Amino acid sequence: MFLDAFSALFNIVGSLLIIYGGLRAISEIILLEVLKRPYSYQQVRKELTNKIVFGLEFFIAADILETVRNPSQEELLLLGTVVLIRTVLGYFLSKEVSEYKLD
Repeated sequence: MFLDAFSALFNIVGSLLIIYGGLRAISEIILLEVLKRPYSYQQVRKELTNKIVFGLEFFIAADILETVRNPSQEELLLLGTVVLIRTVLGYFLSKEVSEYKLD
């Protein structure tokens, strides 16, 4: 029960981070296009990518907590696969962000 609550909390926080990043990116793009605000698309992409990577880390933590609660062999294999995919995705997103040349 205790682990379930934290797992749900981490899933919610991860989702909110990604949603917030997406909404903020949309608003910055609108301000950039409509108001011709001095802001670059690369900066918008960098901020959105950072939010996605941070949200993925919360999802990984939630998956680990769920597996700790029910550690069957099938669950452990599934967790390993999901963590591997999310870690690789997070690595390449982080690498992409570090390669941006900001104006």
